Amino acid sequence: MTSDFTAVSSAPRTRAFAASFGAVLLLDVLTKRWAEASLALHVPVEVLGGTLRWTLTYNTGAAMSLSVGDFSRPFFSIVAIGMVAYLLVLLRQSPAQSRGVPAALGLLTAGAIGNLIDRLRHDRGVVDFIDVGTASWRFWTFNVADIGVSCGAALLALLLWREDAAARKLQESPSPESPDR
Repeated sequence: MTSDFTAVSSAPRTRAFAASFGAVLLLDVLTKRWAEASLALHVPVEVLGGTLRWTLTYNTGAAMSLSVGDFSRPFFSIVAIGMVAYLLVLLRQSPAQSRGVPAALGLLTAGAIGNLIDRLRHDRGVVDFIDVGTASWRFWTFNVADIGVSCGAALLALLLWREDAAARKLQESPSPESPDR
């Protein structure tokens, strides 16, 4: 007989979450530390012509430089902690055999924690360094945590949409008539 911990830790849900969470968080922390050690602030380094550049910057706000002024750091830290707690509740509620939703939740959670680490370790803001665009147009500079959040949100939305569509299809299909006794 296995313990409850062993059963939970070996469930497909747990493995899918841990794999996506661990990969994104580790890659995020390592690449941010590399960027801070190797790049000069606001000096672009071309990687793929002008399309992909490494440009070190710090974002004191949230996605796309969203800000609440002097309160940005504590506000977005509290929001991140709340979101992580909520994502872990969703993980616990997902079926033990599920893989897709837990993987998406792992991406989201790792991204939230990766950026939270930056907010808590110093007041400069979140480390961003991935700079994508063209000569005349640049997207917001971002990081691996942001990629995790974006991909996790997109994957979760897709999976929930498919689940909802399947449930609607099941409701709309005629139910087999019960045989007379």
